[in-house]
Parts: sequence; structure tokens; C-alpha cells
Amino acid sequence: MSERTWRLSALAILVVGAFLRLYDLALVPLHHDEGVNGNFLVTLVRDGNYVYNPENYHGPTLYYFSAIIPWLTRFLGGKSFSEAHGLTTFNIRFVTAAFGIATIGLALLLRKRLGTIGALSAAALIAISPGAVYLSRYFIHESLYVFFTLGIIVAAVKYYDTGASVYVVLAALSAGLMVATKETWIINGPVLLIALLTTTLYFLIREKLSDKSIFRARKDSDVEEEDFLERAGGPISLATVALVGFTVFIVVNVLFYSSFFKNYPKGVNDALQTLSLWRKRTHEHEHKWSQYIYWLLQEEGLIVILGGVGAMIAAWRANNRFAVYIGQFAFGLLAAYSLVGYKTPWIGLNFIVPLALISGYALDVGFQKLREFQQPKFFFVPAALIVLFCGYQLYQLNFVHYDDDQYAYVYAHTRRETLVMLEQIDRVANQLKTGNDTGIALLSPEYWPLPWYFRNYHRVGYYQKVVDTTEPIIIASRGQEEEMQTTFGERYQLIDSSKLFDARIDPEKNPGGSFSLRPGVDLLLYVRKDVAK
Repeated sequence: MSERTWRLSALAILVVGAFLRLYDLALVPLHHDEGVNGNFLVTLVRDGNYVYNPENYHGPTLYYFSAIIPWLTRFLGGKSFSEAHGLTTFNIRFVTAAFGIATIGLALLLRKRLGTIGALSAAALIAISPGAVYLSRYFIHESLYVFFTLGIIVAAVKYYDTGASVYVVLAALSAGLMVATKETWIINGPVLLIALLTTTLYFLIREKLSDKSIFRARKDSDVEEEDFLERAGGPISLATVALVGFTVFIVVNVLFYSSFFKNYPKGVNDALQTLSLWRKRTHEHEHKWSQYIYWLLQEEGLIVILGGVGAMIAAWRANNRFAVYIGQFAFGLLAAYSLVGYKTPWIGLNFIVPLALISGYALDVGFQKLREFQQPKFFFVPAALIVLFCGYQLYQLNFVHYDDDQYAYVYAHTRRETLVMLEQIDRVANQLKTGNDTGIALLSPEYWPLPWYFRNYHRVGYYQKVVDTTEPIIIASRGQEEEMQTTFGERYQLIDSSKLFDARIDPEKNPGGSFSLRPGVDLLLYVRKDVAK
């Protein structure tokens, strides 16, 4: 493949990946967790305050990276700055989508290790993976976390190949940001090292058994013969660079966890406590050990199969140490997370990316075999089928059934009916001409992610129980219906969702005129009768 064709192909994959992640980014209502993350971001942007909480929430990187757009909007807008322009659903999800796109770019940087076809295939699989697209369009930590994890691998490989010390700094920066993003670094970090150790041992054993033809390995053409220590400038230079890298790692974590010294040393101490605190929460979201495999096979079956084939080919041929490493990392990570009772579908992004990389290697081997038989054109038939199949799956998941919990990645997600309810509230606010000063009383015990959508309303009360109020709008739960009748009598009128004739309203999911927030949580919207008229 010519260099020009490579660049155009890589650019096309990045453009497709970007389009799928950025198109209609506000289509899907925010998940409960996105709403909580949005609440942290609003406080950081408005007041400049963020305090890391080790008991219930992940690391600070998501909030600081996401605050950049609102802060820039404020800086560039000056007195005409409108906070609403910076704190939008598109803007906060743009950050996670951008890291998802950048992850595709990292896969392309592995061209030397995976081969030209391998790197393009891996990047394409990440670009059109139903789960990778869906989770990159989520305002949660996983997209950043997976990018930083892969960043460690790419930077380490570049350092091994070139000996350029800048890659040690980049690897340390990635490691620091990974730790500052999510406490599950305690799983990803060790698996990265264990896979390196087992790969090294595997090749040592093969060398010992090299007299048996079945174990005879061909020379790894991807690795230069030159001694690594010479490339790195010798032991002293290597030790110096390692010390610099360790310093970068520490500084990054101290800066983020201390809220850039606004919460020092408490934030740093809390970061050290989080592992023991989270260990006590493993009973939450508990599933059987095979749950991740089940979820992956539902939406990512092709890369699971291709990844398994690629890992076996890499181990058998033993001519590409990196492929052996990625295979062990992918399935080692899957095994490690499967042993933990706590399981949520978005963690699957951690497996999708390395599985796509080893799948790319498998496809590269297949292409080279076809070239040997002078039939490379036959490669594009299965490649086209893979694209069509994944494309259909990602379209159904991301743009049609994005709130249907029968799909693996849709996990206790906010339903589209919620957006209809919010439009009704905005309609009442416009009718009253009170705008953001319209009073709203939330009496329902469960209401996330509504605080994000009410971030610009100034008179919102979160009571979580039925209280006497005169606000023009009340949101209650279906279980509070009788109590609402007793407390308010005929003063308020129920907005019946079944009479709105909106295509987003499914009567079966919204019984009794309610608005389904998520499975098991139905909300009732009341408007004071003098306003309803």
C-alpha cells in the first residue's frame, strides 16, 4: 500500500469514527450516572470547586477536561458569555466522544506492530464497534480511561522502538491520567504488567524448546536487532528517564486529586483510600462471572471471535511479540474483570479496544496469506460483510433502540419519554413567561438525571417526598399518586402522557399517563390548574 493510500484510508476511518460519535450527540437522554457527573461539572464551572469523593464517584479527569469548553466560552465571550452556551449536552459528551475518536488514532499508530492492514482493520473495528460508539457518546469516565490505558501501551512500544525519552514521559502521563480517571486502574495496571511478564516467559520457553520444530519461532521482523539499552542511551540514561517518568506520574495524580492544590492533602489521601472503600461495594451491580462474555457476544461477537483467532495465531506463529502481548492483555483483562462481582456494561469498552487490536492482527495475517496465493482481492468480501454487519448493529443500538434495555449496553437507561416531559415543562415556563425562574418541586424519591436538565432553572426543590407546595410544576412518582391526591386535592392537573400524541411516547411503557424515567421508575407531571388553563 502506498503511503498516500495509507493516509487516505486512515483519514477515512477517523472521519467515519468521528461522524458516528458526534452526529446528533444529544439524541439520547442522559443516563443517571451522566446526570451525577454533570452535577459535578456544573459546580466546577460555576464556582470553580471540585472535591474528590472516594466513596461514590470516580476520578477527577473527566470533570476538568469537560470544563475546558465552558471555560473557553466564558473567556472568549467576555461579558456576553452565556453559561447555557458552554454547559450543553453536546459539549459535555463531545469530550468523551473526542477521546473515543483519539483511541482510533492510537490504533493507527500501531501500524509497525500490527501491519498496515492490521492497523487499519483494528482502527476500523473500533470506529464501527456498536459498544465503542455507544459508550463514547456517554458522559462517563470509560472513554477517557480506555484511551489512557492504550496510551501507555502505544508510548511504551514507541520508546522501545526508538529510545526517545519523550515516550517515557508520555507513557507516565498516560499512566498518571489513567489512575486519576478511575479506581479500576488497580485491575488494568497489573494486567498490563502481567501480560508483559507472561509474554516474556512464553518466548523464553519457546527458545528453550526451539529444537522441536513445532515450537520453532520465526524472527520477529517488527523488532529491530539493535540492543534496547543502546537505543535508550545506556543504563544511566534509562534510569534517569524512568525517574522523570515516575515524577510525572506522581505530579499528575497529586494535581488532579488535590483539585490543583485546592483540596490538598485531603484529596490525595482520599485517592489512597478509595480502593479499600470500593472493595466493600462489590455486591452492587453483581452478576455471574460469565456476564461480560454474554454482553460482548450480544453486540461484539465478531471481534470476540476474531480476537480469539488472532490470539491463537499470534501464540502459534510467535513471530510478533506485540500481537502475543495484546492477545494476553485482552483476554487477561476480560478474565480479571470477570472475577469481580461488580459488573456494568460500560466496562466492556476496556475489552473492545484490545480485542479490536488483536482482531486487526488476525485480519492482517489473513490478508498476507491471500497475497501469497495472489488472491488479495478476496479479503475485501469478508471485510465488507463485517462492516455491514457491525454497521447495522451500531445503527440499531445508537440511533433506534438506544433506550431499550433488551440491548446489552442499555443499562437502567433514561428513556426518551423523559425528554417529552421536559419539553412540557419548558412549554409551561414559556406560557408563564417566567423562564428559568419557574418554580419546580421534585417530590419523587428518584429523579436523576433531571438536575442536569434543570441546571439553568433557579427555583427547583428536590424534596424526595410529598410536601405541601404552591409551585406551578410538580414532579412525583407513580407510587405517590394517592398521597398527591390527598395533599393537593383538585389544585393540580395531571399532564397525561397518553394524550400528547408524541411518537416518543410508548403507552405500554407509560401506564396511567406517566413518563417513564427508566425501568421501574415512572414519573407523574402535575401543573397547577390556574397555570394549566
